[in-house]
Amino acid sequence: MHTKLCTLLILFILSTPATAVPKLFSPLPALLANDLAVIVNDSDPLSLKIAHYYQQQRKIPPQNIIHIHFNPKYKILPVNIFKKIKQSVDKQTPSNIQAFALTWMQTYRVGCMSITTAFAAGFDQSFCAIGCKKTQPSPYYNSEKNKPFNNYKWRPTMALAGKNFNAVKALIDRGVASDYSHPQGTGYLLSTSDKARNTRAIFFPQINKLFNKLWPIETLKQDYIEDRQDVMFYFTGKTHVKKINSNRFRPGAVADHLTSAGGILSGSKQMSIIEWLKAGATGSYGAVIEPCNFVEKFPHPGIMMHYYLRGNSLIEAYWKSVAWPGQGIFIGEPLAKPFAYPQKKQDLGHS
Repeated sequence: MHTKLCTLLILFILSTPATAVPKLFSPLPALLANDLAVIVNDSDPLSLKIAHYYQQQRKIPPQNIIHIHFNPKYKILPVNIFKKIKQSVDKQTPSNIQAFALTWMQTYRVGCMSITTAFAAGFDQSFCAIGCKKTQPSPYYNSEKNKPFNNYKWRPTMALAGKNFNAVKALIDRGVASDYSHPQGTGYLLSTSDKARNTRAIFFPQINKLFNKLWPIETLKQDYIEDRQDVMFYFTGKTHVKKINSNRFRPGAVADHLTSAGGILSGSKQMSIIEWLKAGATGSYGAVIEPCNFVEKFPHPGIMMHYYLRGNSLIEAYWKSVAWPGQGIFIGEPLAKPFAYPQKKQDLGHS
């Protein structure tokens, strides 16, 4: 891991508490079923099963189901194959679609990019880096805009990933159950003993200050938490995180660990972000290829919480929190919206 912090750190969203407090309470809309397209690999029986269940549970319109074909055994999809797939997806995607959900786990990379960013923005070598270098930024980072494709021509993408159908079913059920639930919980920000992977700790004092009396935050100088019953947010930095299964994650919870290979969903020597979902989280994020420890390549905890607590869906809030997302994969239930407020139009599935 690269230990030098980038000099162009983008600090927290708002510069003063005077503006932060009203903005945190200012509600934002969430993306809905009509805004999301589900991409299904017809060559993969598990992908078909996941897509069918997700469509049922989220009432995804039939025209929003996009069918593609590729060998499901690929872990890293060759760029030439992906480009043909992306052309097919673009042709099939209705113009109103703002985001994508993928329905597989095995294939997590396209060349040197994460598969979620490749679908979101198209394959581009500028999202990649050999060595410790800056990569292409996301125009959606820390954005108040609510329609990413309309505004930026990007469609944020998240993988409904899991070891088997039952694991993904449980993930989907958690996401659906979280809607409008306004769960009580705590955000845990861990400053760990792993100096190379603890770079996000520079943000913790400001996050504590801005969320004071607005949302419970615990900043802890330790490597893990255990037996906590109220985990809503869990951000840390380690190659492996102990005792995650001893904690209880609230509906719609988000958890991730800053490390080099957490987004390698199977076969990595480091802890896979899939473990967070198995433990009960609804969303996670990790690197699919060595990113170095630039904080811009990982979720900013304060920005993620800022948009999620205001009502954005999981896919919106998480994507808004990563400045340079080319080397990281987003996994989870994209439409989870625990802090949104239902409206008549939303209940009908319109945006």
